[in-house]
Amino acid sequence: MAIPLRRADPTHISPILRTFFVTSSIAEKRNLLQSDRSASLFIDVLYHYRAERKYLLHGFVVMPDHFHVLITLDSEISIERAVQFVKGGFAFRIGKVFRFRSPVWQRGFSEARIYDSKHFSSVLEYMAGNPIKRGLAQIGKQYPYCSLHPGFELDDLPQGLKPRQILLPTGTSKDVP
Repeated sequence: MAIPLRRADPTHISPILRTFFVTSSIAEKRNLLQSDRSASLFIDVLYHYRAERKYLLHGFVVMPDHFHVLITLDSEISIERAVQFVKGGFAFRIGKVFRFRSPVWQRGFSEARIYDSKHFSSVLEYMAGNPIKRGLAQIGKQYPYCSLHPGFELDDLPQGLKPRQILLPTGTSKDVP
């Protein structure tokens, strides 16, 4: 089994807030996250570490055999450590709750660094499309394990990714790159 690609170049990582799109799969691409109990447990783990301020959570989708998250980290935590919290926390909890002992996760994960609001938006759109492509929902917000589904609290877009705006003579504003 191949280890996923790591795309964020450490030399380009700023010591301030950093936003990442992270993907990881269940070992052997099993559908471990297909039941309501296991998908909800995974979401509980995401929100547990968000509440502990390990990261800001901007979006997620929990698919039967993998997950995607959009998170922002501060300078105190590496992307590796943040993913270890999520994957390790879920593996521990599923072992405790369901007595699941096999390897839960495929080794490694992939991440892409998000530098601007356009990329941020395209990642959110991609995540929302995952359940639709798999035939699990007709629109993203219908899928109960997606952050678009009503009731999930998410953190705001990080300030550094927000588009700059200029005031036009008409009194309206316009985003500038």
